[in-house]
Amino acid sequence: MQGKLAIRTAVAAFVLGTLGLAAQPAIAQQWKPTKPITIIVPWAAGGSTDQVIRVTAAELEKELGQKIVVVNQPGASGSIGTKGAMEATKDGYTWASGAAKDIGTYAVSGLLDTKMADWNFYLTVANQSVVSVNANSPYKTVADLIAAMKAKPGQITIATAGVNSSGHFGSEALARAAGVTYKHVTYDGGNPAVISTVSGETEVTTQLGVEQVEMIRGKRLRALAVLADKPLEVEGMAAIEPITKTIPSFRTEANYFGIFVPKGVPAEVTATLDKIWAEKMKTNAALKKYSAEKGALFGPEHGEAAKKAAFPAIQGAAWILQEGGKAKVSPDTLGIPKP
Repeated sequence: MQGKLAIRTAVAAFVLGTLGLAAQPAIAQQWKPTKPITIIVPWAAGGSTDQVIRVTAAELEKELGQKIVVVNQPGASGSIGTKGAMEATKDGYTWASGAAKDIGTYAVSGLLDTKMADWNFYLTVANQSVVSVNANSPYKTVADLIAAMKAKPGQITIATAGVNSSGHFGSEALARAAGVTYKHVTYDGGNPAVISTVSGETEVTTQLGVEQVEMIRGKRLRALAVLADKPLEVEGMAAIEPITKTIPSFRTEANYFGIFVPKGVPAEVTATLDKIWAEKMKTNAALKKYSAEKGALFGPEHGEAAKKAAFPAIQGAAWILQEGGKAKVSPDTLGIPKP
């Protein structure tokens, strides 16, 4: 009798255990890539995206055990390379990169029909635009520059990586806040834009600090202000004062950069990346070192937390386009309310 009871008890336990397992959601297996992964950088080599992606790729190779190939595919303010990642086979082996702000505003500018919901976000750092001039420029302060822009409307040249780039949003935000106009000169990436100001081809650049820091250290550029409400601290150089010291009402948002994996890839791909971001990237020493040396803000995030962190910059940029008459589609029709 005791034997039969033991058998029935064991069977019941097995059935209950099986039912319990069946009730659990399916868990994606660990992804082990069997061929190299491609990350498309939609800007020229040497810029902010290119810099941080090469650091990130090296760290991911250690975790995935597979080679990651970084491909620069500039053009149309980042939309050509991003479109390439969108249209690639959804097998998990082709990713996009850049600023979350770009992904969120391509549809507003009419460059590419995509939005945040089409992507899985894996952020690494936040970057800030810096207003800099050639080292021989007569402009010693932001106030000097603004005075010149008022005296010569639409004549002061500002170099950026093009419409929809971080530098362009920086120049537009500065112009609107100061009530001035300027001559926009565009390049295929942040690095060429910075070099144009170093060479004297243009007078000002508003590209990201990480793209300018070596030229500022080398005294080939003079940094006038960071477009933020706090000074920009960078190892080995004096802090760059915030724009709010000159224009207190200036609105700032963190501009997050990272990797964007198209929706529709196998679940094990994103589950594996989620795990890496949660367990490794949050404390990654190489990204922390890069941030300290280049003046970026260390801030790895993924999933909905990443989208929440990135949205204020997307929202601000979208409405800069709208209010500046450069939007092809109104942000509010895309679910981006006015801030």
